Amino acid sequence: MINRLVKMEFEPGKVNTFRALFERQQQQIRNFPGCLHLELWEHEASGNIFFTFSKWESEAALDTYRHSDLFRETWAATKVLFCAKPAAWTVKETIRL
Repeated sequence: MINRLVKMEFEPGKVNTFRALFERQQQQIRNFPGCLHLELWEHEASGNIFFTFSKWESEAALDTYRHSDLFRETWAATKVLFCAKPAAWTVKETIRL
């Protein structure tokens, strides 16, 4: 299993557009083969920085998603809303409390 964290910073006037897009797409992403979990986190102090946190069965499952029509369509609609380059990390859990 892998964990994926993606940071996205949006133009302030486009935040609601992103929220609506995520609301429409989240169930399809969650139901994509290999996706085990998906959350959207908001940096409240900024109001325009969001993170997605997802869990995938494997790197191969994530790669399959990243090459899918669902990803291409979602990412094309998302990236035009950015005001900064996104950042993504594959991370592992080292200590569980």
